[in-house]
Amino acid sequence: MKISFLIHNAYGIGGTITTTFNLAGALAERHDVEIVSALRHREHPNLVPDPRVRLRALVDLRKEADHPLHQRPAKVFPAAEYRHRQYSELTDQRIGECLGALDADVVIGTRPGLNVHIARQAPRHVLRVGQEHLTLDNHSPRLRTALRRAYRRLDVITTVTEADAAAYRRKMWLPGVHVEALPNSVPDPVLPPADGTAKVVIAAGRLVPVKRYDLLVEAFAQVAAVHPDWQLRIYGKGEEQPRLRELIERLGMWNNVFLMGAATPMEAEWVKGSIGAAASNFEPFGMTIVEAMRCGLPVVSTDCPYGPGEIIADGTDGRLVPVGDRDALAAALLDLVGDDERRRRMSRAALDNARRFAPGPVVAQAERLLEAASAARSTGRTPQHHRTQSALTGRGHAARDAALAAASGVLRSIRKGRR
Repeated sequence: MKISFLIHNAYGIGGTITTTFNLAGALAERHDVEIVSALRHREHPNLVPDPRVRLRALVDLRKEADHPLHQRPAKVFPAAEYRHRQYSELTDQRIGECLGALDADVVIGTRPGLNVHIARQAPRHVLRVGQEHLTLDNHSPRLRTALRRAYRRLDVITTVTEADAAAYRRKMWLPGVHVEALPNSVPDPVLPPADGTAKVVIAAGRLVPVKRYDLLVEAFAQVAAVHPDWQLRIYGKGEEQPRLRELIERLGMWNNVFLMGAATPMEAEWVKGSIGAAASNFEPFGMTIVEAMRCGLPVVSTDCPYGPGEIIADGTDGRLVPVGDRDALAAALLDLVGDDERRRRMSRAALDNARRFAPGPVVAQAERLLEAASAARSTGRTPQHHRTQSALTGRGHAARDAALAAASGVLRSIRKGRR
C-alpha cells in the first residue's frame, strides 16, 4: 500500500508528531509511506523520521509567512479548530492541490482540521482516515457540529482509547464510518530496562497546567519527608516552569525535586529511574506512561480521562489514584518507594504488559483495520460492531451541540458589538 500522512507541522515537538513518526516508520517495513507536513518553520525536524519515510512540506513559513494568501483566513480548515489562526487561504490551496493529486491508497489525517480537508478534498478512490489524538469531549460544540458535517465522508475514524471510540459511536451519528481505537505505539527500547535500584521517580511532558506537576511536587514532599534520599526528576519545558521552581523553593525541596529541562529521546532518562509518575487532570492517551513502562518502570498516575486507566492495571504494573488527590498520589508513591519487592514485581509486569504498545502489535492492528475498511467500502457495508450504536442518541447529541454552538455564536456577536 501507498500511505500518506497529513500532519500539522512535522518540524515541531509533540505527542502527535512522535506517534505519527513511530507509526509511519513501522508501516514503512512493508509499505510505501510519506508524511506531508502542512507547515514548516525550520530546516530539519526535531525528530528524525525513519529513512524509508519521505517527508515534504506544503507551506514553508521561513519563506512564505508574508505570502498575500497567507494573510487571509482559511475557509476549508474549520474556524472552531484550535489551530485555525495558523491556517489560511494559502494552506487551503496547497492542501487541496496536494490531496487532489494524491496517488496514495490511503491518506491519514492527524487532527480535526486536517481530517476535514481529507473528508472534503481527497479523491473518492483513496481510503480516507481521520485520527483523533485528543478526545471528542475535548472539542467545543461548535467544532463537533462542523466535524459531523464533514466526517460522514471519511471511511475510518481512529481514536487512541476505547472510551473515546465508544463516545464517537454514541454521540456523532456517522452512519457507514468505521470507528475503532488504535493506540499509540512506542518503539522497542534499545537500552537495558531499569533495574529498580535507583531512588528516583521520573515524570515527563509539557510543563502546562493540565499536567498538574504542582500536585506531583506537593505529593512528593510527603515522600521526601519519609525517604529524604529519594529524588523526583521532571523532564520537559513550558509555561509552568517558573511557578514550579517557586513551589520547589517554597517547600524546601531543592535537594529532592529537579526540573531537568527537555530530553529527546527520553529512554536514556527513564532507565535511570525506578518509578514513573503522572498527575494529569486529562490525558487523551498517556504516551509518557507507556514509554516509562516499556523501560521497566511501574507508573503511579491519576485515573483521569481517558488513557491511564486503559494502560495501567492498578496494583499490577502501576497504581491509579483519584484526579487531584494529593494525599492519594503521595500514598501510592510511598507504597512503591518503601517496598523494594513490590516495586520489582510491578517493574516486570510493566515490561510485559506494555509490549502491546510495541510497533509490531499496533502496526498489525492498523493493517487489519485498513484492510477491513477497504473490504467494507467495496461491499458498501460497515462491520456491525463498529456502527453507531443509536441513531436517536447520536441525533440528540447533534441537536444539543448545534444549539450550544448557536448560543455561543450569539454571545460572540454581542461581545463584538460592545467593542
